[in-house]
Amino acid sequence: MITLTLTFEFKAPRGKVWNALTDPSMIKKYMFDTNTKTDWKVGSPITFSGMWDGKPYEDKGTILAIEPGVFLKYNYFSAFSGEADVPGSYSNISYRLREDNGKTTFTLTQDNYKSEELRAHSEKNWSQIIEVMRSLVETDK
Repeated sequence: MITLTLTFEFKAPRGKVWNALTDPSMIKKYMFDTNTKTDWKVGSPITFSGMWDGKPYEDKGTILAIEPGVFLKYNYFSAFSGEADVPGSYSNISYRLREDNGKTTFTLTQDNYKSEELRAHSEKNWSQIIEVMRSLVETDK
């Protein structure tokens, strides 16, 4: 199984970074105008919907684990993957936050890539998304 792990440093307390990761209005600002819906409880659905290249989409998953302010894990399926909506087509995405002296280390992990090319494409997308998120968190916009 091919896995992506990225680590980002934020000049902000963990609570601000957690808020950016879980507040749908914040997510919408840095993740391609995506609408996020969930109640952030283990076993609950999570959906990401919007328009991409003029086409509506709804990606989905289930909250697998959560420790508010520290850790979030959900599985994820994108209709854009071209895969059938079966368990083997889902990836697991996790967010882990650690604060030290007012700075936060954010580690993102996503697994179940079918190829190294898809992993590299995802790494580029996540890096761009997180840089926009960092700008919002660190400048209070």
